Amino acid sequence: MAAGPISERNQDATVYVGGLDEKVSEPLLWELFLQAGPVVNTHMPKDRVTGQHQGYGFVEFLSEEDADYAIKIMNMIKLYGKPIRVNKASAHNKNLDVGANIFIGNLDPEIDEKLLYDTFSAFGVILQTPKIMRDPDTGNSKGYAFINFASFDASDAAIEALNG
Repeated sequence: MAAGPISERNQDATVYVGGLDEKVSEPLLWELFLQAGPVVNTHMPKDRVTGQHQGYGFVEFLSEEDADYAIKIMNMIKLYGKPIRVNKASAHNKNLDVGANIFIGNLDPEIDEKLLYDTFSAFGVILQTPKIMRDPDTGNSKGYAFINFASFDASDAAIEALNG
C-alpha cells in the first residue's frame, strides 16, 4: 500500500493519523479512511528492530478536499478503544518519516544528555537532544536512553562502533 517515497506524495492531500493501537494495520487504515474519500496511499513507519508500526501513519487521498473531510469526520474517533488524531501532514512532517532511532541501554547513572550528544554526534546529525529516561519522582536515570539520528547510515555506524 505504500507507493514511492513520501517526497513524491501530494502533501496537501495527505493526513497524519496518530494514536494508533498496535493492532491497526495498513489495510485497516485504508478501509477506514476510504469512508472519507478515494485513498491513494497509506504508510505506517515501522520500527526497524521490532517490525511494529510506531503508533502513527499517513493516508494520502486523491484530493485535498477529501483529506480535509477526513480530518473533519475522523479526528478523535475511537479505534480499538483509543481516540485517533487526524490532521494535515505538513511539509515538516515528511522529514520525520524516517525514524533512525537507537536505544542505548546499561547507561551509567552519571551520564548526561550532553555527554551522549557529544559521543554520538561523531556518527552523524542528531535531530533532537538525546532522551535519557528518568524516574519522574527522583529525576535519576533509569539506565537507558534514545537517540534520533537524521539518517540510518548514522544510526547504523553508531551501533556498529559502540554496540557491546
